[in-house]
Amino acid sequence: MTKHKPSLKTFSTAGPIRPDDHYCIPASSRWDVEEIERWIREKRYFALHAPCQTGKTSCLLALMEKLNAEKDYTALYVNVEPAQSARGDVQAGMHTIVGTIADSARLYLKDQRLQGWIEEALRATSPHGVLLKLLSRWSEENDRPIVLFLDEVDALIGDTLVSFLRQIRSGYAQRPATFPQTIMLCGVRDVRDYRIHTGDDQIILGGSAFNRFFRGSCG
Repeated sequence: MTKHKPSLKTFSTAGPIRPDDHYCIPASSRWDVEEIERWIREKRYFALHAPCQTGKTSCLLALMEKLNAEKDYTALYVNVEPAQSARGDVQAGMHTIVGTIADSARLYLKDQRLQGWIEEALRATSPHGVLLKLLSRWSEENDRPIVLFLDEVDALIGDTLVSFLRQIRSGYAQRPATFPQTIMLCGVRDVRDYRIHTGDDQIILGGSAFNRFFRGSCG
């Protein structure tokens, strides 16, 4: 029988680091994990940004695994970049975002429930409420507070981004019983500095949309 030789580790700059395959610095040493965990305990919503290829996604995945292993929270990483192609089409954008959340829950948490809840939410409300309804239902049904890491938020555009932010703001006061205890928004740029152009040519400053969020830094 031919034995498979273990693969040699390599350096990676093309995506999330896999410690078994790539040389890497432990994620916990790149971010102040204790401070982030304090923000989570304090039920903060916060935004972090970091340049490309600095290990942002790898750190988020490692933090998700750590929190889930400790079993105080249900943590989930979601990359919302697939909704970028919807641009200002709120219906298409929100459908993609909630679908991506359900896919991530199935992949990382083995939780199959969210897809059915999406179908119920789409029948019960408009695209401007489907994210709010999904996260509320999940928080109500889950046995632990939810911590949500939403990556590549700066890829969202126009009315899709506005609807996304407003639905999160609408649920903020209900945390953690009927909305996630903590939501972290992450991207290459600080989304609160955006000038968001809506479909009717209004300009909304990112700071006003993010007045529920606490400024954080990573590096």
